[in-house]
Amino acid sequence: MIYKIPTSQPGLVCVVFELPSCVWADRIVVSGTFNNWDERAVTMHQDRDGVWRARLELPIGQRYEFRYLIDGRWQTDYHADGFTENGFGSHNSIVDLTLVMTLPIATRAGSQVPDGQVAKAPHLPAPTNSATTPARAPRPGTPAEMPRLRPRVAAA
Repeated sequence: MIYKIPTSQPGLVCVVFELPSCVWADRIVVSGTFNNWDERAVTMHQDRDGVWRARLELPIGQRYEFRYLIDGRWQTDYHADGFTENGFGSHNSIVDLTLVMTLPIATRAGSQVPDGQVAKAPHLPAPTNSATTPARAPRPGTPAEMPRLRPRVAAA
């Protein structure tokens, strides 16, 4: 799984590579065109929740090919943005940052509502005491008159 998170630096995006906790390995490395396929540059670390993670800040506007090197064996992430054939009879995964749009933190829309656009809550009548209101006759078909149904039990 890959996550793209805006950074405070213009033109960069933080890419988080994740592999699930069920991956049993001693060492996992992310290697790709962003680091000239260096097999030692980006080591993934297993967090407390067991998930393997690595973070990189990459320039936006480009597509990067990558693969995981899990204990010396190359693996493709088919949950990435895409994949393409490589010259070795397998596939490379793709991180596509060509459509990523990031705004500097100062220009991002905040979660505050402008002063003139605050909507007032509708006026609701105050609750009345049931002792002061006259009792109504029950209508036919109220829940008290409806037959009870037994829940359906699944077959074993």
